Amino acid sequence: MSTICAISTAPGTGGIAVIRVSGPQAISAVQTLWKGRNLMDVQSHTVHLGRIVSPDGETVDEAVATVFRGPNSFTGDDVVELSVHGSPYVQQRLLQLLVEAGCRIAEPGEFTRRAFAAGRMDLAQAEAVADVIASRSRAAHRVAMQQMRGGFSRRLAELRQSLTELASLLELELDFSEEDVEFADRERLISLATEVKKEVDLLRESFTAGNAIKNGVPVAIIGAPNVGKSSLLNLLLGEERAIVSDIPGTTRDTVEDTIDINGITFRFIDTAGLRDASDPVERLGIDRSWDALRRARIILWVFSPDTLPHPTSDIITESDVSPTQTATLQNFSKILHERKAASAKVLIALNKSDLLSPEEITYASARLTNLLPPSSSLTNPIILSAASASGLPALREALVNASGLTSVDDNSIIVTNARHAEALTNASLSLARFLEALHTNLPTDLAAQDLRETLHHLGLITGSVSTPDILATIFSRFCVGK
Repeated sequence: MSTICAISTAPGTGGIAVIRVSGPQAISAVQTLWKGRNLMDVQSHTVHLGRIVSPDGETVDEAVATVFRGPNSFTGDDVVELSVHGSPYVQQRLLQLLVEAGCRIAEPGEFTRRAFAAGRMDLAQAEAVADVIASRSRAAHRVAMQQMRGGFSRRLAELRQSLTELASLLELELDFSEEDVEFADRERLISLATEVKKEVDLLRESFTAGNAIKNGVPVAIIGAPNVGKSSLLNLLLGEERAIVSDIPGTTRDTVEDTIDINGITFRFIDTAGLRDASDPVERLGIDRSWDALRRARIILWVFSPDTLPHPTSDIITESDVSPTQTATLQNFSKILHERKAASAKVLIALNKSDLLSPEEITYASARLTNLLPPSSSLTNPIILSAASASGLPALREALVNASGLTSVDDNSIIVTNARHAEALTNASLSLARFLEALHTNLPTDLAAQDLRETLHHLGLITGSVSTPDILATIFSRFCVGK
């Protein structure tokens, strides 16, 4: 096995940089450049101060060397981590000297891949390393750390153990098939397989929340032109991200940005005002607005005093609103119906409340309450003023509650990886076929095949079943130094 090296810290200039070296010659290669205590003689997990000196006598930098001897290291091999000053010249010069000493530059994710190959972690834990590095919020960090510590893997191991016991009984029947012996009680098999499928489905369904945690909860800000959607986005972000104008139709495209609220990342999408537009560019922006609404996990529907429903009706009808508003309501209802299975949460907000008296606000709130669908987590609209920042705390609280992620903690097992979700989906389908085979008394060999397929799909997640192509794809997404 070759000895590899790479910069493990972020590229560029910094206070310090860490160069990691791993492999059978890691310690001896560093020792050829090291002036200080002989690293060949030091104990594992010790730290030493010295200098990096080239073969021609150039002092490259003062450094700290941390030595880890295999197999008790991240990769399972000998590892040396050199902490030097973060000069780009120092980093590149040190890499050059290490290559001259017999090392080679590591491939993306090669350190973690070696840790997986050495049994230091399974594939799901290895992927969690990348998720920890990429985590942008407390919730994402918690879920990634739980997976890296093996919480998800242990749950899968328990499920696979239950399925293995079932499979062993069926395989035993196949060995004695000529004697027509039934070793496994069918009712017990059905009961156990049903419980396992329930657990697999729960994990699979958690991917919806997991994807939101990892990539941010998508929030579509929709409404008629000039209700203050862009102003509201700027208020939430604390910066002038979107153009604000009194001219209707200013927003011609969706504008996206993210913000962390109470440890949860939200991805806000400011959309073009929904109306019947003749301008082809504006129409294109409105089409993208509807697409953003379809993809949203939370829909923030913004009204202003001049876009309120007609005050004489408790139920929105075509006669109560303008033709443009009617079209908007019809499309909105249609898309909500299409997204019923996705359980999109709807928040309704009244902006520009600073233009209304307290009595008018109460009256307007009553009008908007009729629009709140069953999927909403609100009982009353949110009263806002983007101009004065009034109502911002209530909006933030409503967004956090609507996300459904407030219960995520260090013990939560949530699937955040699309590859894992696909494997769980396939495992669930195989289990469904297995249960159907048991219910319809199909031959044992057919039922056993479905069970073997289930074990195969679950094994793909942790790497107990893997192929070179899968491994190459996964680790190619890592940074070089990890």
